[in-house]
Amino acid sequence: MSPEITIPDEIITNKIYLIRGQKVMLDRDLAELYGVETKRLKEQVRRNINRFPELFMFEITTQEYASLRSQFATLKRGRHSKYPPFAFTEHGIIMLSSVLNSDKAIKMSVHIIETFVQLRKLAYNYDELLNKIQQMESKYQDQFGEIYLILQQLLEKPKEKPLQKIGYKK
Repeated sequence: MSPEITIPDEIITNKIYLIRGQKVMLDRDLAELYGVETKRLKEQVRRNINRFPELFMFEITTQEYASLRSQFATLKRGRHSKYPPFAFTEHGIIMLSSVLNSDKAIKMSVHIIETFVQLRKLAYNYDELLNKIQQMESKYQDQFGEIYLILQQLLEKPKEKPLQKIGYKK
């Protein structure tokens, strides 16, 4: 029996991006976690493309990729492809383990999906807490209005800000 995979959840969580309103992981990050080359991972996906409808996987646009690249502090040589990566949803990650067909890929997929489930639970608890605060606010508005306003501001989900263009203007 092979050893269990011990990767902290934070490492996986930091590799989950929100693109097109979906939580996804990029091909290069998954390849790293699975212990394969990104080129080989993409090769297997292309060979089995009928298993990856757009709900499971999509290629990000050039603008989305540029936005992502600007989030990376430093670009290491050979680490960031000049081609836009594939973005895999939770379902795509499950399907990916079947096309890679290695013991490590299967175990890693299970670990990644468990992380997605934990994130969903946190989001659900977050929404539930916000709901309760709103109920209490309407019930006790006069006594605790200011406190509820502050709590609500703390619990509001951060809004995605449009990216500003950086550089010189003509």
